[in-house]
Amino acid sequence: MSVVRIEDPADERVRDYFSLTDVALRRLLETEQGLYLAESEKVIRRALAAGHRPRSFLMGERWLTDLADLVEQAERDSVPVYTADAGVIEAMTGFHLHRGALAAMHRPEPAPYAEVLAGARRALVIEDVVDHTNVGAIFRSAAGLGVEAVLVTPRCADPLYRRSVRVSMGTVFQVPWTRIEPWPSALDTLREDGWYVASLALGEGSIKLDELAADLPEKLVLVLGTEGDGLSPRTLAHSDAVVSIPMAGGVDSLNVAAASAVAMWATRAR
Repeated sequence: MSVVRIEDPADERVRDYFSLTDVALRRLLETEQGLYLAESEKVIRRALAAGHRPRSFLMGERWLTDLADLVEQAERDSVPVYTADAGVIEAMTGFHLHRGALAAMHRPEPAPYAEVLAGARRALVIEDVVDHTNVGAIFRSAAGLGVEAVLVTPRCADPLYRRSVRVSMGTVFQVPWTRIEPWPSALDTLREDGWYVASLALGEGSIKLDELAADLPEKLVLVLGTEGDGLSPRTLAHSDAVVSIPMAGGVDSLNVAAASAVAMWATRAR
């Protein structure tokens, strides 16, 4: 299959790339169609290295040369490679593609959370975090700080949404993750399986992160809550401990992505 040049931004062959800035539309379309978008060379290569399968590629003309190996492999695999002028791509996607390349990828089937946790000692649960930038940043920290599994609650933002993937620098393909249900009662199952559940939250009865780090359990799962309201009372009730990060300067808390990095570093497996 040769490279296909697109002249019309409404060409149905590139429907996967329409209106990428419309979050509500993309959330519905991508899950229903079983796809996600990978943006930039680094992210695309990480997705492919993780074994994810491309549906098609879209790139500016100069990237046909820069990514020649990917183009050649796509042609061998009969995967369409579309190219277009910058103006056509912007009209199609809704933004200027300054990273040069996009790939529509087949969305992997989610694994049972018990399978994702198998053999892990450090895990993370993200409860109802709705900002895709925060989700991507949390995954990047998880990958860099030795967390071996991430579980996201049913109402958490999609880790495979384009912005999450981009902010994570593709580490969402590196750290095993899946949805955890039923929530939050599934935490009881984790505890029965030997996991110590530490929920990050402010409030009476919480212990300091330093105390948790001084006596680390063998299998630890950290639970992070949504921006603003934090973790739900029901989640706290299913936890072994409520943990807070000691603060100074009149600041009561950190952004959820920053807090996750601090907690993951302090409790990393020794």
